[in-house]
Amino acid sequence: MRRGEKLSWLVVLIVLLLASVKSTKSHSVSVVIPAFNEEATVAQVVKVARKLSYVDEVIVVNDGSSDRTVEEAESAGATVISHETNQGKGAAIKTGFKNSHGDIVAFIDADVSNFTPTKIDKIIKPILEDKTDITKTKFARESGRVTELTAKPLLGFFFPELKYEQPLSGQFAGKRSALSKIKFEKDYGVDVGIVLDADVHGMSILEVDIGDISHDMSPLSDLNKMANEVVRTIIDRAVDYGRVTMMDTLGNYIRMAIMGLSLIILGLFMIFFVPFIPVFVSVIVAIIGIALTIAYVIKIIKRSIPILRKSNTSSALKSFIKMHFPVIVSGLILILMLSTFLAAANFDDGRVSVELTSRNFVYSPSDSYHDTISVRGPYTIDSAIENETDIIRIPQDALSTMEMSENDTMIIDEKSYFVNGTRDGESDTFRISKNARKDLGLYPREVVPNSKLCDVFGGIIVKHNINFDDLEDDLEGYVEFSISPVSRNATFFNLTLDNESLISSVGYFKNNASYHINYDDSVLCSFTKEDINNGNMTFKYGDKEGKIVFEDRNNTSIRDFVTSDRDAFVKLYTLD
Repeated sequence: MRRGEKLSWLVVLIVLLLASVKSTKSHSVSVVIPAFNEEATVAQVVKVARKLSYVDEVIVVNDGSSDRTVEEAESAGATVISHETNQGKGAAIKTGFKNSHGDIVAFIDADVSNFTPTKIDKIIKPILEDKTDITKTKFARESGRVTELTAKPLLGFFFPELKYEQPLSGQFAGKRSALSKIKFEKDYGVDVGIVLDADVHGMSILEVDIGDISHDMSPLSDLNKMANEVVRTIIDRAVDYGRVTMMDTLGNYIRMAIMGLSLIILGLFMIFFVPFIPVFVSVIVAIIGIALTIAYVIKIIKRSIPILRKSNTSSALKSFIKMHFPVIVSGLILILMLSTFLAAANFDDGRVSVELTSRNFVYSPSDSYHDTISVRGPYTIDSAIENETDIIRIPQDALSTMEMSENDTMIIDEKSYFVNGTRDGESDTFRISKNARKDLGLYPREVVPNSKLCDVFGGIIVKHNINFDDLEDDLEGYVEFSISPVSRNATFFNLTLDNESLISSVGYFKNNASYHINYDDSVLCSFTKEDINNGNMTFKYGDKEGKIVFEDRNNTSIRDFVTSDRDAFVKLYTLD
């Protein structure tokens, strides 16, 4: 190889090395060392961590030590954060993480006497190289008693997908973005908690071998405390992540029973409301649901009887009821659904016909006279009460939908019918005379949805009666309008006399039509769409000043005001 080529390759290698160094230093690194009475070893651990060129800060969290841990750590160059009392390893790790600043944070024990830069580098380097989100360690010694007797058996039962040689190793590191999603336990459960949380969140975890480490063996009393905290953490995570109910026999029966009830409900729903699915498919779904429900309800009963016999405390009984509550709720939903279907069923000469008509949810913020939020209909058409041939009884919700009130008058085929409310127990029943039903094209027992009322009564003239008892000259009158399909962008108007409001309403005014207001059969004023577009108009009533203000609103209304071609849309009379 010629000298020029050698120089070229050397330049390439130098560039690659510089790029590697730059990549390594693109992330800041913090090392957190939780310590409790570790004056003998903490300084050595700090010094080893500081030897790594890419480590930006070393933090020792003094967890309520009573010896010289703080002095030793500070003399070695660490930043020390102290707890006034001993709070546990997990609490110390949490404090260190909260006060660290690195993009990558490593946690190492303060009692390891043979730590080397190489061992710590093995913990941090895979994350620096973006090979994993979190690293945990294993080392060259037999697993501890807590690991073998508690952690591994429980993890194998509840989290069989986790395969780590030493799930409780005290040293680990992670990206700050990953560790921020993890719940740090306050005690010895912190190590296994990190592993479980990381797995559930889908983070990559790498177990790295750091070789032989040496630290003091814990006494049996400390191991007992550690085992309790590890067991509690694993069980808590198993409950939180649904691993307990997945394995509980009674819980499985309950889930399958709910599945059966849900399939029945789904099958019935598809039969009546999903026309593009063949009926036989819906029936099969419902039948499978029935079979599952019967089978697992029987199993639930058999399994529950012995439990109930043993449940001699109120708390145990409450827990039992709470466990079965989802099945009860699903059963109630099915019963209500079946009762609705049966109520809509007609039996005629051996034939069963079910014709469902749903209620309507109505949100009406502009309806100042009635409920803003309501569930209306469906309504049943029935014959008029005896001697009420000129009276129509209309449910209150239907009056709200048609923007009417009791004591109004409906003109059907030039015949006037007085509007009254329904009787007790008939809140969703229309009482209409035979002649009026014939003119409207209705028949007894017909069911009309709330959304179809404007179609049924379309074109009918309504005299909406109003009283003005608060005025000096008492007046009565009415607004006259015809019912039509809902018109968008209706016009609000307010009629005042000497600045006292007589009536406010919202309705639809046609183009190329004129409207007028009558007082004792005399026209007070007339206006057209052009006046409405101008926004207001004034008129004189004796020595009083009258005014109408118009305002376009993003509103809806079924009031289609009648024009002067037929009659006035507002009529006023003095009271005798």
